[in-house]
Amino acid sequence: MHDTSDNNHINSGSKLPGPCDDRTLEAVVADVELRLAGLAQSLLERDGGAIDSAATALQQSLGRALDTVRRAARQGAVSPALRQRLIVASGQVAAQRDTLARATAALDRAIDVLLPREAAVYNARGAAALQANSGLARA
Repeated sequence: MHDTSDNNHINSGSKLPGPCDDRTLEAVVADVELRLAGLAQSLLERDGGAIDSAATALQQSLGRALDTVRRAARQGAVSPALRQRLIVASGQVAAQRDTLARATAALDRAIDVLLPREAAVYNARGAAALQANSGLARA
């Protein structure tokens, strides 16, 4: 477990001052992993509000992690184990982004089937208006 003061500091959104130590790096990576798990759970539950909240929290966590890891990398303080965890987290973000893109495309196709963009409706001229807009070629 992490010291709650570290988690409160990380979750506050403030920049981390001074040199980066292993505890600070561990805390930001663990926070990203936690946020990724939260987003994955929200996606499984198909809860739109929770997905939005989890995605926002993940984005903020990733921003903090990026700042911290950049600073640590300049100091040469990122261990191979933390680098590997960051690589895995990056892969998870990419996989979730891909899953969301596929789900969005499927939803768009379903909406297009249910609500065609130019729905032909009978009007005063009846079926003649439908034939004019149907896309059938006439010889």
